[in-house]
Amino acid sequence: MLLNNVTLINESRPVDITISGEKITGIGPVNKQNETDPIQIHFTSATVFPGLINSHDHLDFNCFSVLGQRKFVSYTEWGNYIHKIYKDNIDAVLKIPQNLRTAWGMYKNLLTGITTVVNHGSYLKLDNPLINIYQESQNLHSVKFEKNWKWKLNNPFLKNRDCIIHTGEGSDKQSSDEIDQLLKFNFLKRRLVGVHGVAMNEMQAKNFKGLVWCPESNRVLLNKQAHTAALKAQTNMVFGTDSTLTGNWNIWHHLRFARSLRQVEDSELFGMITSLPAKLWNLNNGEIKTGKEADIIVVKKKTGIPTWEDVFKINPEEILLITTKGKIRMFDKAIYDQVIGLPLDLPVFSRLSLKGSIKFIEGDLPSLITAIKSYNPNVNFPVEPLESITNSFRNL
Repeated sequence: MLLNNVTLINESRPVDITISGEKITGIGPVNKQNETDPIQIHFTSATVFPGLINSHDHLDFNCFSVLGQRKFVSYTEWGNYIHKIYKDNIDAVLKIPQNLRTAWGMYKNLLTGITTVVNHGSYLKLDNPLINIYQESQNLHSVKFEKNWKWKLNNPFLKNRDCIIHTGEGSDKQSSDEIDQLLKFNFLKRRLVGVHGVAMNEMQAKNFKGLVWCPESNRVLLNKQAHTAALKAQTNMVFGTDSTLTGNWNIWHHLRFARSLRQVEDSELFGMITSLPAKLWNLNNGEIKTGKEADIIVVKKKTGIPTWEDVFKINPEEILLITTKGKIRMFDKAIYDQVIGLPLDLPVFSRLSLKGSIKFIEGDLPSLITAIKSYNPNVNFPVEPLESITNSFRNL
């Protein structure tokens, strides 16, 4: 497949990108790459970049709205509060079967251009996921909420796997002490990846393989942030959204807030959702380069040379095409005629409206939304389903 006439960030001249199987196999001048390729999509004004990597989400917790309309000193205070005050809301969401909640969590990410998600929680069995779901690490919730965490952390059968754990999620001394406690009892010297780290200092950070920064979640719960500018010098910093329990569904909203904090340069922030997590999780994506997996996003171009300012203004409705491992997962009405005319074995797609922009997405998302609402009609979705897979291609 050839993506014709797309422009890389901070580049002036467009390129053609060739995809073969799951990988990018060529990047070169327009109309010079595989002119005879029968599978081509032509763009008139488009920016291309790697699919985003969300390093922290709870896929089965994205049917929630934000809970806890005040600020807390720690995740433990917040957790105890919401289970007391919002018990009925929580029970109503948890009545939705986990497989349906998980499926929506996957779509929530895909709709925004996320092609890889690091899921935190129990292992989820997924049939033919549309995006890459990373579940290769050991997941512990936290020092306070994970039963027998010391034994689990020091399981000798898992000593060669990364361990991901919420830590330092608070602004009080107890939150900082929890980090010290975690490090003290890490007898096997496990590779730790912390999540949040608001209470983390530079000395503590040196003992972590990585730290996931979730600025929107930290703002909603704590109105405090990790000291990202200092911590990134001591450990590998990557970016996560957390679930809709603690923030907006749209990762671009999170990125704009992170950018407003001015703790990192624009290129560093973009790296935290692309190349840096690819290295942290040992993935072969996160860059538009020959040999990398073809996880690719194409969006409408705002200016002649796509700048960082343009990138961080992006919203999901501007996305023209998403591929994961070379497979088309979502596309815009603007390229509909090209896509359905390709000699591809296309799976079934459904049609939806995203802020008035018509998108086609793999799978029967309208039926999924209907199924979820049959259990809980109060779940809000950011998209309007138009047609399920039986009619979406027939009636446009």
